[in-house]
Amino acid sequence: MKNIIVTSIRKDAGKTSIIVGLAKNSSKKMGYLKPFGDRLLYRKKRLWDFDAAVCTTAMAAKESPEEMSIGFDHSKLRYMYDAASTAAKVREIATHNSQGKDIMLVESGMELTRGLSVHLDAISLCKYLDGDLLVVLSGTNDQIVDDACALKKTIDLGDVKLAGVIINKVHDVEDFKAVYGEYFETLKIPLLGIIPYCEDLTRPSMRFLADLFFAKILAGEKGLNNTIKDVFVGAMSADAVMRMQRFNKESKLVITSGDRSDMILAALDTHAAGIILTNNILPPPNILARASGSNVPLLLVAQDTFQAAKKVDSLVSLLSKDDDEKMELLAGLLKDHVELTTIS
Repeated sequence: MKNIIVTSIRKDAGKTSIIVGLAKNSSKKMGYLKPFGDRLLYRKKRLWDFDAAVCTTAMAAKESPEEMSIGFDHSKLRYMYDAASTAAKVREIATHNSQGKDIMLVESGMELTRGLSVHLDAISLCKYLDGDLLVVLSGTNDQIVDDACALKKTIDLGDVKLAGVIINKVHDVEDFKAVYGEYFETLKIPLLGIIPYCEDLTRPSMRFLADLFFAKILAGEKGLNNTIKDVFVGAMSADAVMRMQRFNKESKLVITSGDRSDMILAALDTHAAGIILTNNILPPPNILARASGSNVPLLLVAQDTFQAAKKVDSLVSLLSKDDDEKMELLAGLLKDHVELTTIS
């Protein structure tokens, strides 16, 4: 069986998306591991990694996301395992999850060195599992080239085999190839593909926000897959905001206090993608009924409006386990832009 450890030089490069795209394009039976779970998700008194939930869904895996990781916190891992027992534990969960699989895709932490102090960095995982290293590069063009150079000249891979590099989220693929193609040939790094930037993949869903905020879903649960194109903070009067042309467009998120009935009704009238209700204040029952009928999710959160808006502004949209459309979009992008046979 083949083990491929997927990592990146920088965080949020798109490792999980690449894994989903690979799984969707393969005729072989694929499994998944994320030994160091660094995107903690808590639901119904259970702990698992957010990315593990996404990948197990994409692969239609029978294993639970809880079985994909051995820990989530540096201090606990440091207390529970040393180098030898960490290696043994990784091999144990790999053996358990690889039954009946042809390829195991093993995701590292947020970047190449994440988990190094607790023996769970990407290179250590390669050594434990005799796996090949697949590196996802992303960022500005200059950052991508700098990271490729670092991978070749300053990062000691030892005897770990580099399966190749996939460059992700490039705004102008042809320009990148023309300017930097020869440089990658000089570095002698196997370049497996360059995936173009896709704005649709950057738009979060209401389901993702519900998970991000640990929100209580009051109404409109059928609309949790609605995607967000714009954000409005309900700090002004409803009359003022209704005069704004942007507010009258669909697919917007409105963040407002639960006692702002005027703002909530204005959002429902203009077909918002969803509404975050802050300060743990419940709106009147008639608003809940109307939101349910319109399939507009109402998410109740403890934060005040400023804190909630700040959190939304700083978020990085991640793939959710129910984002079927995004998963199919990723599958198409990898099929068109990545040399898949080299990996599978």
